[in-house]
Order: sequence, then C-alpha cells, then structure tokens
Amino acid sequence: MEIERKVLFLQAEIHSWRLLSRVNKMETITEKTIDINKVLHDKMGKKARWVPGFAVNWLRKIAHEDQCNKFLWDARDLKGTPWLEACMEFLGTKLEVTGEENLPSKDDGRLYTFVSNHPMGGIDGVALGALIGRHYGDNFRYLVNDMLMNLPGLAPLCIPINKTGQQSRNFPAMVEAGFRSNYHMLMFPAGLCSRRRNGEIRDLPWKKTFITKSVETQRDVVPIHFGGRNSNFFYRLSNISDRCIKKVNVAMLFLVDEMYKNTGNTFPVHIGKPIPWQTFTDKSKTPAQWAEYVKDQLYTLQFS
Repeated sequence: MEIERKVLFLQAEIHSWRLLSRVNKMETITEKTIDINKVLHDKMGKKARWVPGFAVNWLRKIAHEDQCNKFLWDARDLKGTPWLEACMEFLGTKLEVTGEENLPSKDDGRLYTFVSNHPMGGIDGVALGALIGRHYGDNFRYLVNDMLMNLPGLAPLCIPINKTGQQSRNFPAMVEAGFRSNYHMLMFPAGLCSRRRNGEIRDLPWKKTFITKSVETQRDVVPIHFGGRNSNFFYRLSNISDRCIKKVNVAMLFLVDEMYKNTGNTFPVHIGKPIPWQTFTDKSKTPAQWAEYVKDQLYTLQFS
C-alpha cells in the first residue's frame, strides 16, 4: 500500500509540474486573457470555424469576457489570497460570518479539511477562499477543475483535477498529493453547484473522498455553510440539463453570468466546530454515509 501511495504521489508531482509549466507560460497577462474565440479553437480545433458568429458573441456575453478581462488586467500583479480579496472587492461581495471562533488556530501545528456546500458555483468559492486565506495566508489549497488553472492569480492555490478525458487517470494521484501536502484542504464535496429539487436548494450527494483521505492523513474536518443562491433560470436549466443532456453540464456555461447577477450582495457564512477524524473510523457507517452525515450537519449550521 505504501509503495502504491508513493507511485501516486510521483504521478501527481509529474502532472503538477506539467500544469505549472502551462501556467508559467501564461504569467504575462494581456488585456484579453480570456478569449472565447481561442477557447473554442483550443477545444474544437478546425471545427471551431463552423460556430456561427452570433453564437460566439452570445458566449462572450454570458461569459462577461470584457468585464473579466478588465479585472484580470487590473489585478495582474496579484497572486493567491490577495487576488481573491481583489476579486471580492471587484464584485462588491461581503460576508456575515458566524462561528469564526471555530476556525482552528493557524499555530496549532495541524492540518485540516474544510468542506462546504456549493450553492452558487463561483462567488462562494472565491469568498470562502478569501475567508480561509485571511486566517491561514496561502497555506491552503482548493481541489478544482483544471480549467481554473487558466487564471494565473488563482492558480497558485489550486490542485487541478479533471475527472473526464485523458487526464482522468491523474485524479487519484492529485487528490493523494493534496492530502499528503503541508496545506489545509478546501473542498466542495458535491463537485457541482447545488440544485433546486422539490423547492429546496441543496447540494447533490457528497463524494466520500474527503472522508477517506481525512482519515488516512488524520485531518479533522471543519464544516462551513455558505448561504446564497443562483437565479430561478439557472435552477430550471440545470434540472433540464441533468435530466435530458446528462453528458454535458449546460448550466455551467452560465456560472459567470450568475456570479455577476450577485454582485454587491452580502452572504451569511456559518462555521461549525471541527469534527475529529476518528469519528469517521466508526464502522457503523460507510465513508459515503459519513459524507452525507457531515453534509446534513452542515445544513443545520444555517439555523445556529
């Protein structure tokens, strides 16, 4: 088992080096860092020329290409937590935090796994990263979709993963490397942003990874509830997409637009007490059941 872990760690190091090389090539941010035409060409190759001009313009609009590029250009000299703080200021986002005293001391010599619901799919990730960064500096890492490595200011805080395509084989290695690192981990165990089902906005089932890896690395788990929501349009579209177009997350195209719809808002955040990792060694529940247990406990925090 130890040999297998070392192999996984080595694979992760190689993959991280390749991604870091890609990021380093992007260090010179231009006034058009986000270029929808280039994204289409990179993803579709020669087929991109068949995408109608009106469709390209529509993608530029919902991706807020000009607004995003302005922020990236203005914040081009920032990295890590300062970049997140600048993003918060740019969006006019504020937090009302309850339970801040439950955040473990940065000087206690231990590492933690911070887990949260994912109601918005964008601004919640930025805000929670900024909150964790205020307490622990840049000594934390997100497990994120590797597309976010295209944001040089955010990239230093990211452990990039991709569960699909050719890079899917690197997923276990990257997760292993993250939990074996000397960084706190910030995770959204649902993987996708919340859905509205039967009138309730709630995460999809949580993956068990944070349970199994927290036990292996003896990290206590800190639950954080983020209060927020996307538009009714987004929830209708995501439900249609989940039912009818399962292979493509169409709703994800609108996450940037949803983020801009929430500019200037204040969001409630409730931080729970750390849950000892030994809790999850109780065999009365499977790791998947423990993951759902933590999720249920997290949703009660909003009423505290």
